[in-house]
Amino acid sequence: MKRPIKDKNTFSGIWKNMDERPPVYLDYNATTPVAPEVLEAMLPYLREEFGNPSSSHGPGNRAAQAVAQSREQVAALIGARGDEVVFTGCATEANNLALLGVARALDGTRRHLVVSAIEHPAVMEPARHLESLGWSVTVAPVDRHGMVSVGEVVRSLRPDTALVSVMHANNEVGTIQPVAEIARQARARGVLVHTDAAQSAGKVAIDVDELGVDLLTLAGHKFYATKGVGALYVRAGTPVTRILHGADQEHGLRPGTENVPAIVGIGVAARLACERLPAAAARLRELRDRLHAKLAEAIQELQLNGHPEQRLPNTLHVSFPGVTGRALLRASASSVAASLGSACHSEHDAVSGVLAAMGIEALRASGAVRLSVGAMTTQDDVDRAAAGLVAAWRQCRREA
Repeated sequence: MKRPIKDKNTFSGIWKNMDERPPVYLDYNATTPVAPEVLEAMLPYLREEFGNPSSSHGPGNRAAQAVAQSREQVAALIGARGDEVVFTGCATEANNLALLGVARALDGTRRHLVVSAIEHPAVMEPARHLESLGWSVTVAPVDRHGMVSVGEVVRSLRPDTALVSVMHANNEVGTIQPVAEIARQARARGVLVHTDAAQSAGKVAIDVDELGVDLLTLAGHKFYATKGVGALYVRAGTPVTRILHGADQEHGLRPGTENVPAIVGIGVAARLACERLPAAAARLRELRDRLHAKLAEAIQELQLNGHPEQRLPNTLHVSFPGVTGRALLRASASSVAASLGSACHSEHDAVSGVLAAMGIEALRASGAVRLSVGAMTTQDDVDRAAAGLVAAWRQCRREA
């Protein structure tokens, strides 16, 4: 058998075999490859430009300037000001800072939190932690498409409500939430609003003023930067207190020496996203719909999960009839790399909490698979993945 060779011209440098092509990567909602421009921008800060941005000498000043430039680039992606962007180690940390930081800042004057039933664990777990400290937490339901009801959120608001946290787009089914209307209603009542936009940044346009949110979370590795870097937008004047103790980096909200190479990377990734939207979104939507059409043509009982229109342009969440999603992905592993749902808990066999919240019955939920396309995906990839999934489904049905 011939040894695999590395094709340096591919976007992510994936290993390719001279005899057999690698599986088509359809798990961009879990993570993305690092864009070549991002890597090139990072390399100097991993080599010669290694200064600490808190140092006052030349290398430190250059590092500080690089961080400041990235702050402006990330701010431009979401329509914010640079001084409203706080860099973190990941989106989970940003979500924790948003929820727990607001809770600390309000110092017990308000102790009620509203979250949606489909939040990522990075929001749900801090909410549960606050509940263990005596806070009241209301979980707003979603409809069969995975969309949060504005009316339900508004009805749950109380005089002691401190914060509403509703994700911008769901990481599993892709449904885009009515965050702007929720924020308008909540802020009119003096309630702060946070949205986790980790999954939507770089795929759809985001403007913090149009959304009307006070806090917004980003994850670098979801839009072609590296893992290990995130950001929290904090609208000027929003009461937030640090949850880690140390020096005064990041406007005093996130102590610790900044990860300069990763911050440079997320800045470049943000710039690229600004430049490529909305053309990139249109291309992703075309690929997603092509994949859906090919699967639906071959599998008549295939069912779409999530909103048919108001969802991320790259996300296709479908239930395959008569098989389990896990068995399907195992059978198609040589042709497709995808996941059942959130990568953070994809190893468990239990029905996804998101699908359960949507009221999807257990049998349909057990056959669900999340397919997400991205910048590297081609029409040939889509056609090959569809053929592989259909063949695997037929194999699973024969073996059932």
